[in-house]
Amino acid sequence: MINVLIAEDDFRIAQVQEQFLKKVADVQLVGKALNAKETMKMLNENKVDLLLLDIYLPDELGTDILPRIRELYPTTDVIMITAATEKDMLETSIRQGVFHYLLKPVTMEKFIETIENYKNRRKLFYSQDEVTQVFIDQYFTKGNQQTLNQKDLPSGVDKITLQKVIEVLNASNGGVTIEEMGERMGASRTTARRYLEYLVSIDVCISKHEYGIVGRPERKYFKKGGVY
Repeated sequence: MINVLIAEDDFRIAQVQEQFLKKVADVQLVGKALNAKETMKMLNENKVDLLLLDIYLPDELGTDILPRIRELYPTTDVIMITAATEKDMLETSIRQGVFHYLLKPVTMEKFIETIENYKNRRKLFYSQDEVTQVFIDQYFTKGNQQTLNQKDLPSGVDKITLQKVIEVLNASNGGVTIEEMGERMGASRTTARRYLEYLVSIDVCISKHEYGIVGRPERKYFKKGGVY
């Protein structure tokens, strides 16, 4: 579960962000801060994995408290959500290592896409004990490319269903058969095969035959190179 703190002085926008978060699995809101002072207090009192930080807070700029956040809470990731379009604000945020920078107004689709992307990168990072170049390349490239738009998908492949298939695949360390996938996603064997073969075609998973107790081979699908 990912603990999220919202730092936003407009309570209406904070409520909207809270509603958006409820649409994302495995995240929970630990609090909403209205200013920089409350933000630092809540960071001190709660375990926060991800901070959604506005820049124009009433007592201090969000960019001004970033160095303190980095020093005191180095494991807390930050996504800036702001109306600030000044390039120097973006540059300061980037140099302080923020995960992303979203400009208001943020659509629900963009918000959810960004949070899902964060989740994917986080899962990928903690899925490996040792660092290899393959892992690094995957983190900095594929980790950013896993949220697909519906227009990018072939006919017969739905974005939401595909994400469910990927989640099942990620949770199946020993691989998954077509029948097992169909049961877990609540679909027919034909539909499960279509989605799994699509993931094979885009190099997200691999398939191979394994022999069971009675010697009959079965086709199993495995996530490729970590969590997506």
